[in-house]
Amino acid sequence: MTRAILSGGGTGGHIYPALTIAETMQQMYGTEFLFVGSEHGLETDIVPAAGYPLETLPIRGIERRLTWRHFTTFALAAESVVKANGLLQRFRPDVVIGTGGYVCGPVLLAAALRGIPTLIQEQNVIPGVTNRILGRVVTRIALGYAEARRHFFQADKCVVTGNPVRPEVMSVRREAARRELDIAADDFVVLAAGGSRGARAINEAMETVFQQYAEVSGVTVLHVSGKSEYERCRARLEEKGLSGHRHLRLIPYLEQMPTALAAADLAVFRAGAVGLAELTARGVPSILIPYPYATANHQLYNANVLERAGAAEVIENRNLRGEDLATRIERLRRAPQELQRMASASRLLGRPQAAQAIAELAFSLIG
Repeated sequence: MTRAILSGGGTGGHIYPALTIAETMQQMYGTEFLFVGSEHGLETDIVPAAGYPLETLPIRGIERRLTWRHFTTFALAAESVVKANGLLQRFRPDVVIGTGGYVCGPVLLAAALRGIPTLIQEQNVIPGVTNRILGRVVTRIALGYAEARRHFFQADKCVVTGNPVRPEVMSVRREAARRELDIAADDFVVLAAGGSRGARAINEAMETVFQQYAEVSGVTVLHVSGKSEYERCRARLEEKGLSGHRHLRLIPYLEQMPTALAAADLAVFRAGAVGLAELTARGVPSILIPYPYATANHQLYNANVLERAGAAEVIENRNLRGEDLATRIERLRRAPQELQRMASASRLLGRPQAAQAIAELAFSLIG
């Protein structure tokens, strides 16, 4: 049985791809896993809930401005390298995989120094700082986008695999999804979501979309507001008389996102790598509003890849207006041929077998 350490954390964008890779490698090779995360990231809840053992390191991110806390951060980084080395010595992995976040640094550095095969998976067009640094010492780099290759010093290490997609995203059929969500088979379905925490700019723009379709039959809008934004959104819709419409649904959180993706004709999303991987795997046309405060504005670069391919339209957050968003949705609804072209372009970008490709790449390093 092969043994692997997976490291990644801080945000769901680093954790969920790691879980998908782990599930795939277990199915393909029976791999035994140990996850290594930070003490304060979301992985402390998500990874154990998924049934995997988790060890944590005390490391934390470096602040962008120079402060006295940098000395503490560097001390914690050194302590984390020592602890990571101990974990490697005890668990004895055949390969170590990093999916992003500063916690990957000590783990993959220690593994590389011990001569253990190492792989990082970079989800975005603009790589994170940790992955750019690790790119110099790891064995291979799995890219979500070919455009990321030029940002790594040793481009010959890079392999374009695409980003991991949860198996359930591809297993749900459109007809079954609509039955499960109680949506008419011939409705035009708009799925809007701003990420797990919600996005206020998207939420406010969607109020105009609700107004536009309040008295229109044949359209269903699924708007996932995020738990923290839900009460505020609900109150604003009630003030405007837009609540209570069965075909206009405000949802705080949607556990059945794969089902909603299967049912959707058009998505209004941020441009995180995980969401885009799932959209393109399903071939869903989209209107993308990149999160403007992402590191190095990487969501805008992700979104631009889809826009250039004809799979999406992009609205920068600063330019987002409810009237414009509603107009774009209605224009696409009334242009089925254009929507179909976007769907085909999206599907061409999709890599539903990315997790398998990453698993094979990781296993090839073991020899």
